[in-house]
Parts: sequence; C-alpha cells; structure tokens
Amino acid sequence: MKFLDKKIYLASKSPRRRELLRQVGVEFELLSLRTDPARGEDVSEDEHPGEVPLDYVARVAREKGAFAWKVLALRRMPLRPVLSADTTVTIDGRILGKPANTQEAVAMLESLSGRTHQVLTSVALHYIDIAEQVTQVSNVRFAKLSQADIKAYCATAEPYDKAGAYGIQGLAALFIEHIEGSHSGIMGLPVFETAQLLRKAGVRFF
Repeated sequence: MKFLDKKIYLASKSPRRRELLRQVGVEFELLSLRTDPARGEDVSEDEHPGEVPLDYVARVAREKGAFAWKVLALRRMPLRPVLSADTTVTIDGRILGKPANTQEAVAMLESLSGRTHQVLTSVALHYIDIAEQVTQVSNVRFAKLSQADIKAYCATAEPYDKAGAYGIQGLAALFIEHIEGSHSGIMGLPVFETAQLLRKAGVRFF
C-alpha cells in the first residue's frame, strides 16, 4: 500500500535524525522507545554472543521499527510509515557504543586516534506490507590526537550520547582527516538511502 503524504513516525530520540529529516522536508511524529534499562527497555541494544557489527546494527534498527509498528496498533494510532535507525562505530571488529563515563570516552577516542574506523548506520522502514532496510557504511580517518585534545573534548558534553564518543557535526569535526561514504550517515541517518526507502512507501519530497 502506498502512503500519499509526507508525514511519518520516527522511532528515534536522536536530535541529529530529526534535523536531517527536516532538512529534506519530511514531516514526522516522534514515537519514542524506552531505553532506560532500570525501567525496562523496549528494544535491547545489548550485543548477542558472536554478533558482528553489521548484523548487530541491522538487528537493532529492525527490532526498533518492528516494536514501534506494534505500538501503533496497540495505541490505535493512524497508520503511517515508521522509520527507525541505529548507528554504531566499529574498529578492529569491536563495537564502540555510547560511553558511560569519561574513562570510557577517553579509551574510545584513544583507540580511534590516527586510524580509520567504520561508522555503520542501518535504517528500517515498516508500513503495512512494506518491511525494507538498508545499511550504509562509511570509513572515517582520525588524525593523531594528543592526550590534551582528548581530555579537553571529553570535558564537554558532546561525546556521551554518541556511538564512538564523538559527533562529526560538532567539535570532533576538528579530528577528522578524511571520510569515505555518507556524511549524513555518520551523523546517524544517511539521507540518500533513507529517501529511497521512504519513496517506496509513497512519501513525497517535493
């Protein structure tokens, strides 16, 4: 079934994803999932044993969207396409999630310093008879960072709600020598690939 409108549901709390959707004129309503383990998570972001980063990020994005679609039915909300996404940073096969504290943030940035890592963003779309997904991979090379730079950056609020302990759209842009892939994907939502998914559901951009 085609959806002849612009408005969708966004199953994400990320301000970066909201910003990128607004940039291309997509109207959305937030459909937030619980992420506090103490109160019970709607979708667990824990890694499964032996799970590789590509499988991990795709599974989490897919499960977020599937759960959000069920929420629509439970709440008897108007049916619109549900967009969900997950972003992770990986180096040497390790997944770098959001740092829980300064020590973790420093350790992550030290591991990225002077090296190339990958940023994986998987985007899933759920709507009636549509269940589509795409995962975008970007390579990001960091300059060699001094301990002073790392500590100064970790003294800001920026690293602590972002996978890999940095945000390309903020101060960490000063660290990046080269990217190969999607700038918006590194931010958390690859715009080109997302637009392709939304068009399959009939979402208009112009």
